[in-house]
Amino acid sequence: MNKFDKFRNFCRKFRILIGIVLIGIGFYTSIAWFYLGIIPLIAGLVDFCPLCIVTKKCTPKNIQSH
Repeated sequence: MNKFDKFRNFCRKFRILIGIVLIGIGFYTSIAWFYLGIIPLIAGLVDFCPLCIVTKKCTPKNIQSH
């Protein structure tokens, strides 16, 4: 496991947490903009990392590097 995989693992958990927090704030305050927290939540659940795509340093676990 390289440092980018460790960052990816942390980033996934962080995206899920941020998504849940934003949805919770939207539910509590009734402000619809916070429901955009569904975007980082889904990105975390499906293991999609925009930073990894931009840097091309880390890959999903199911894709083998050649």
